Amino acid sequence: MHRLPSAAAEVAAELADVRPGLASRYRAELPGARAAVLTRLWRALAYEPLPWVEGRERGREGLTLRLADGRRLHGPHADPYATAAYVTAVRLDRTSYDDPARLLTGLAVPHGTSFAVELGHSVASLALSRAGQEGRSEEWPGHDWEWEQRVVDGHPYHPNCRSRPGFSVAEQLAYGPEHRPVVTLGLVPTRADECLVTGEWPESMRDGERLLLPVHPWQAEHVLKRPYDPHGEGLAAHPLMSLRTLALPAGPHVKTALSARLTSSVRDISVYSIGLSATLSDFAETLAARTDGLLHMTRTLGAATADSPDLAAVVRESPQEYAGPGERVVPVAALATTELPRSPEWLAEFTRLALTVGLRLLELGVALEAHGQNLLVVLSADGSPVRLVYRDLADIRVSPARLTRHGIPVPELTGRIVTDDVPTLRRKLFGSLVAGALAGTAGSGAALRGALEAAVRELPGAGDPAALCREPLPTKALSLMRLSPGTPGDQWAELPNPLVTEVF
Repeated sequence: MHRLPSAAAEVAAELADVRPGLASRYRAELPGARAAVLTRLWRALAYEPLPWVEGRERGREGLTLRLADGRRLHGPHADPYATAAYVTAVRLDRTSYDDPARLLTGLAVPHGTSFAVELGHSVASLALSRAGQEGRSEEWPGHDWEWEQRVVDGHPYHPNCRSRPGFSVAEQLAYGPEHRPVVTLGLVPTRADECLVTGEWPESMRDGERLLLPVHPWQAEHVLKRPYDPHGEGLAAHPLMSLRTLALPAGPHVKTALSARLTSSVRDISVYSIGLSATLSDFAETLAARTDGLLHMTRTLGAATADSPDLAAVVRESPQEYAGPGERVVPVAALATTELPRSPEWLAEFTRLALTVGLRLLELGVALEAHGQNLLVVLSADGSPVRLVYRDLADIRVSPARLTRHGIPVPELTGRIVTDDVPTLRRKLFGSLVAGALAGTAGSGAALRGALEAAVRELPGAGDPAALCREPLPTKALSLMRLSPGTPGDQWAELPNPLVTEVF
């Protein structure tokens, strides 16, 4: 069998040079990291519409996939909503695989080689992330970035949950939020009349007639090819879970361009999104006013680009602006690091709040990309979920027809954001909120079913809520997308709706 260069071995060799004290913990974390990524990959193999999977047979002893070339792939029953690693090995005919990269190589499917390399990086980086957690406080954080840095394992369902190709070990330790660094953003002076600027660019990021555009040090070195002095003049900031967005101490959040592939996408900032940012920010305030105080939208303070997705930045207010006395604002992705979701009553209450807000906005004409990174919850002093905060409007979908029907002025928007297509609107919300944020918080199909059953009793019984209760749940086919480099845009899978059928 063809053997790929081992990303795990490469990371171990680099680690011995830059942080030898982590080496033994890194090696100890590798088996768990392989199982975590293999579990995510098995979910994709079990549910995504992969063209080389001809059939799926669910039996008492697990799940068997019939492949187009006649081979059979066997593994455990697949819970599409599970977040804990439960797949330690699968069997392709008579060969057992415990490593996701080697499994994909053994499958020998189109475009599988490059995806296998990414899976190897994901395993190695995940083990590195877990290795760096010794000494982390178990106390609830006092700063917003500390909540973000508790999300060690990355995306709960993407096999590329920690893939960071192009990042050395030293760069992962220096920039990865789970390693809790302080990152100095460079400031690139650019003539204001040569930039597209929307909103009010902060005075603290101006120098006369020039804008000082914050630049991530990785971007400065690898893309812009600018000399970078980490001890020079710049902005000290704390990386958030997206890695390219950072929190300034006692100040706003800065979203930087980062032209690297993380999970699925190259993280630059398009000129298109800069142009729409102020319009969307104003529109968000109109939307929030329709939710009876249950939702806040973070405002974009300013956005600028030097006419390039590689040199751009967005400055927006911190979600902490919406915390009252004694309250905490927590990214939904970080809820799983607390004991809160273990209570069925708490999980049902949070699910009811999230569905009430999400479905209300969908009815009005806006589908949020409400995954665990964009959606935050305001917790009262006793931990009860009381309100939501949403950030990053770049990937919402807006229906002019629905807005008009509800008497809401249609903003001047163009491009991919605008659609009246009902399946597209439902996919955007249900895929991110239900199959993403709520499922990831629940951690299993059984827990998600219980939370949904309790929550939907108090939701309206017609329209989109009815679709939520009857139809399969959409989710992005994340692995299929990595295996289909020539197909633009999102591709989708359908997951069993726990309100309709048993997950298995």
